[in-house]
Amino acid sequence: MSTILEASGAEALIERVVASTIGLFDLAGIYLGQRLGLYAALSVGQPASSGELAERTATDERYVREWLEQQAVTGLLAVDDVDAAATERRYALPAGYADALVDADSPSYIAPLARQALGMVSPLPQLVDAFRTGAGVPYPDYGDDTREGIAELNRAMFINELGTAWFPAIADVHARLSAPAGARVADLGCGTGWSSIAIARAYPRALVEGIDSDPDSIEGARANAAADGLEDRVRFTVGDAGDPQLEGAYDVVTIFEALHDMAHPVEALASARGLLAEGGTVIVADERVAERFRAPGDDLERLMYGFSVVHCLAVSREDSESAATGTAMRPDTLRAYARDAGFGHVEVLAIPNDFWRFYRLDP
Repeated sequence: MSTILEASGAEALIERVVASTIGLFDLAGIYLGQRLGLYAALSVGQPASSGELAERTATDERYVREWLEQQAVTGLLAVDDVDAAATERRYALPAGYADALVDADSPSYIAPLARQALGMVSPLPQLVDAFRTGAGVPYPDYGDDTREGIAELNRAMFINELGTAWFPAIADVHARLSAPAGARVADLGCGTGWSSIAIARAYPRALVEGIDSDPDSIEGARANAAADGLEDRVRFTVGDAGDPQLEGAYDVVTIFEALHDMAHPVEALASARGLLAEGGTVIVADERVAERFRAPGDDLERLMYGFSVVHCLAVSREDSESAATGTAMRPDTLRAYARDAGFGHVEVLAIPNDFWRFYRLDP
């Protein structure tokens, strides 16, 4: 293979890097629009000038004017008259954009992905050192933006789909959770608790315990459960999913988008198996990566490898004995982990989802 790029190849690469840089700035603009409430203010009432929007959001007019112009130039906002004076132009969200940028309950809510992505690249200097030493980057070092971005993005999926599509598709699990006697659920790697809360919302007789190793996530989970009035049925504990001391007899154990981040996935699955009551089952949801490595990959594979390089692999390698799975945990890898953890049956469930693949593990 030639070590010198052909001119056309170099030009194509330059175009791609420039386009990616524009995309990065789009993410930054979305981040500002979400965090400052600019999109929310534009989603109600009449189109706004920079001064009106600044007044609505208690922000500086000059900064807001530049943001509005950037958003219009990049195609995220509509402007009424491009030839009007800068302070007189009025801006609005295009039809349907509020679902994606403002409505946290909408299945289309995508704005938190910008917060998540920017948070994940925030400790890049530490990652440079990690590449040289083989060490990990602790999850807390990725900051509030990563933790809250993940939580906000997944929340919409949990509250819209868990109790209406995912679990009803697993007939015996749905029946067990719906039974008059109630059921116990352990939600391992629960993060800020929205998966646990969604289970409790969907199954009013169930008792749910969420477990996560990150104290800040558990603090947020407790606050979220309290805000939903579910403290009596949802309990959160700081703990390691791979801790062999975990005890209980749970009808269902869940691990949502967390197994690939765990330093010891086999031990975590063995602990999950040990938590099961008679006839209980483990449900794992993880990334819908391709079943085999292919290059170049599709957009989803590119996205998942991006997460892996800047975040997931580094988080898992904080422990020197880590399995170092990475985000691209393919079905065969999960099956091997499950077999080593003592499970006799692993099934890929026929639950449609653009981003996640669902597995059922039975002893």
